[in-house]
Amino acid sequence: MGRFSQAISEGDGISVIPILDGADIAALAAAADAAGAEAIAVRTVADVAVARAQTDLPIIVSELIRDEQGLHAAHAGGADACILVFEKLEDEGEMLEELHARALELGLDCALDVRDEEELETALERVDPEIVILSERDPDKDKAELERTLELLADVPVGKLVVSESRVVAREQVLELERTGVDAVLVSAGLPPDEFAEALAELTGR
Repeated sequence: MGRFSQAISEGDGISVIPILDGADIAALAAAADAAGAEAIAVRTVADVAVARAQTDLPIIVSELIRDEQGLHAAHAGGADACILVFEKLEDEGEMLEELHARALELGLDCALDVRDEEELETALERVDPEIVILSERDPDKDKAELERTLELLADVPVGKLVVSESRVVAREQVLELERTGVDAVLVSAGLPPDEFAEALAELTGR
């Protein structure tokens, strides 16, 4: 178990993982640390080193990784985990399996991003990831917030770490996910560092 998976499995309740968006990644990383985050996410491999210089929190990089070069760059920059998007890799031969295996060899926790029951079922068959991200991107207009996460959660085998990538904006939503057994939630907040820290502290309950 790597640093990222340890952080979200051993933390006190559900972990809130902010996605650092904005020009000042360094300030956002420092603010996340102070506001009670147990891990942080960055959009690009280039942002990993910038964030790492400001915090010892586990870092997961969400940049779309399609080859081993991307994995090596994330690892070299100081990332603890990466995300493989099933939708982007499912038709790329055995690239999904190869990247998942290589990430683990490098010591990176590897989370697999899925959007529906079919993707989840196939992902579990092909690579059996330790961490599953239930993504709410491209939401169905006829579904309520968090509905996709709550529907898919029942199909995730016991023992997996579950991360919801949801449009969470309130502490009540975080607590709802915690009650259902979600281990962590990825949240995006394109805010200046001071406002970001305040919003994150609200979500973490600090």
